[in-house]
This record gives sequence, C-alpha cells and structure tokens, in this order.
Amino acid sequence: MAESYIQQLFAERIGGNQYGKTNEIYKFEKIKRAKAEAKKNHPDMELLDLGVGEPDQMADQGVIETLYQAAQKPENRGYADNGGRDFKVAAAEYLKKVFGVEGIDPDKEVVHVIGAKSALSMLPSAFINPGDITIMTVPGYPILGTHTKWLGGQVVNLPLLKENNFLPDLDRLDEETRRKAKLLYLNYPNNPTGASATREFFEKVVQFAKENNIIVIHDAAYAALTFDGVKPLSFLSIPGAKEVGIEVHSLSKSYNMTGWRIGFVAGNELIVRAFSDVKDNNDSGQFLAIQEAAIYALKHPEITEKTAEKYSRRHDLLAKTLRELGFHAHKPKGSFFMYVEAPKGIKNGPTFASAEDFSQYLIKEKLISTVPWDDAGHFVRFSVTFMAKDEEDEIRVMNEIKNRLSSVEFVF
Repeated sequence: MAESYIQQLFAERIGGNQYGKTNEIYKFEKIKRAKAEAKKNHPDMELLDLGVGEPDQMADQGVIETLYQAAQKPENRGYADNGGRDFKVAAAEYLKKVFGVEGIDPDKEVVHVIGAKSALSMLPSAFINPGDITIMTVPGYPILGTHTKWLGGQVVNLPLLKENNFLPDLDRLDEETRRKAKLLYLNYPNNPTGASATREFFEKVVQFAKENNIIVIHDAAYAALTFDGVKPLSFLSIPGAKEVGIEVHSLSKSYNMTGWRIGFVAGNELIVRAFSDVKDNNDSGQFLAIQEAAIYALKHPEITEKTAEKYSRRHDLLAKTLRELGFHAHKPKGSFFMYVEAPKGIKNGPTFASAEDFSQYLIKEKLISTVPWDDAGHFVRFSVTFMAKDEEDEIRVMNEIKNRLSSVEFVF
C-alpha cells in the first residue's frame, strides 16, 4: 500500500516525515502497558497505584453546588475570553490571605487560565524567538521546554540533586547561557521530588533574574499543599519578585479540581498583558460558571488545609513503611509526592540498571505502580493520592505494600 502524502507534511517539531514510525515508547505509556500486563497476569491481585499524579477525591461539595447554580444563569452562557473580573479579584485576595502577597492589581496583574498546563504551553509564544534559551529544572514537568523547542528555542537543563536539597544551582550556568536565556522555570513544592523552596533561595532567584535580564515563571501548582507547620510560600511574596516574573496557580491539586481546568497567572503587569494577548489567540476563556465555582474555592482555603492534613498523614505512613523495607525515605514538607532512591537490585536476584527497571519490576511482579525518574540520579516517585476510602483503609494499603515487598531484600 502506497504511503499517504500526508506522511510528508508533518511538522519537524513532531517528527516530520518520520512521525509515527519510531518504536520509542513514552515513559507513562510503558507504565500503562505494564499495569495492563500485571492485571492480566494476576487477575485476583489488587494493583496499588502510587504513581497517579492527581487527587483521589472529588471537589468540595460547596464547589460542586456553586457550579450547579452558576451553570443555570443565562449571563454565564457566553465566551469568557480573558474575563471575568470577580475571579481575578478572588485570586488576588487568595494570594494575600494564604501567601501574604500584597499589592496584586486584579485588573492588570491577574488573568485566569484553563489549567496551568495551558498557561505553561502558551507563555513561550510571548518571549521565545529562534535561538533563545529557556532554563528548565530536571526532573520535572516539560511543557514549557517542549514549546520553547517548537518555537526554535533551546532548553538548558539544571539538575535537581539530593546534595542541593533538590534546588537548582544557578551558579553553574555559563555566561553564554545567561546571555541568551529569557525564561527560568521553577516549581516548588516540586514535582516529582516533593522538595520545597526557601525564602533565601527565592531571594537569590530574584537577584539572578535582575542581573541577567531573565523572566522567572514559578509553577505554584502545589504551593498551598504544605504541612507540619510549614506555611505556604509564594515566589511573589519575595521583594522584587513582581519586577522579574509571574506565578502560575492551579486549583487542580489544591482543591481536587483536576478536570475542571481552572487556574490563574499573576505577577508582573507586562508579562501578564503579553500572556493575555497570546491567550486571546489560543482560547476563548473558561466557562464562567466554573470560574464562579473556583471563586467559592478560593474563598475557602480550609478545603486545601483539610486535604493537606490527609496527605501529611499518608506521607507519615508511607515513609515509615518504606524505611522498614530499607529505603531512604523522607517525608517532604509539601505536595503529595515522595521521591525515593531506587535500589540497585535484589539480593540473590535481579539488578536494576535504572529507576525504570525497578519501577517495571514493582508493577509486573508486585502490582505496585510508581513513576521512575532517571534524569538526575535513579529515583522513583510515590504519590500519596492512592485510592483508600478512609484512614483504616490507608493503613491496609501500607500493610499490603509491606507484605508484598518483605519477601525480597533490596540492595542499595
């Protein structure tokens, strides 16, 4: 059968005329296939999914009820574009109440987004020309880097290393990179490491950005999910931060609203305006009824606090369980991720050349799903958003993990 002419028309950014012909499998597709294989081979065994990166609960009932009422209002039926104002005001008040960020102008320094992912994908269009550089942290969420490359830009990766508390070492960047860089992407509390930033680190970032004329984009998707007495920290709360950057907030993780696709960008007026222009050429805004539901959420940060308490409790259980199995597990100060070094192998058993090898073993042999990261050392990410109906069930899941893994001795 002759090859379709369409094969020759694909853009180089997605593979050109070789699009769809490679045998390379995306990491998460490998996990998906391994889970399907494991369930097929062990139909009577529960798959314990600690790899999922989204909340395990429904949104708060007040949020759901608000959506129901708002969806019935005729005035909410049209395009939202870059409105509405009530959500912007609520976002500015939320930043002040939860993070202590003063002086955010809702009309000029806030705009809603259809989820943080869409914001990160569009931001390079406002700044990146061919040859420009975006500085990314690895391991991490790649979207900003993907779109930088699609626009002809380059990505320079900064590894998140254990010895640096999983904070990037900005001093290792050479002069040419600093000169050509336009964007610096940060994400704290971090996915996948669970690490938290300090005020001192953010202060250094502000100074670095000013000295090198770089825009800081802080992905604050997990910023409100902190525990053990740690207060939520916003990059925008640092003096001078609004002069150099913006923060992207999402209600997905903090309010169990992943499918709702609502968040906001806040910070530097010029950046927000430029992003809004790009956004105006990409979408027509989120449904105003969803914005109303999000306003309810933002006005009730106790919803997030309650969720954080659950994650804290589960982190305690998971860290204890993993340590008893020989892992060097430490509870993070925020997020729902625990980042743990993968073992090198099993005593008198197989060896693991990578975290992916170990992760595949856990899925196929023990029906425990995690996410591997081999970008900067060999680590696996456990998520405490596993399915459990109550606290008793959480303990049952931990006991089951311990029972399944106690039959082998890991070598580190």
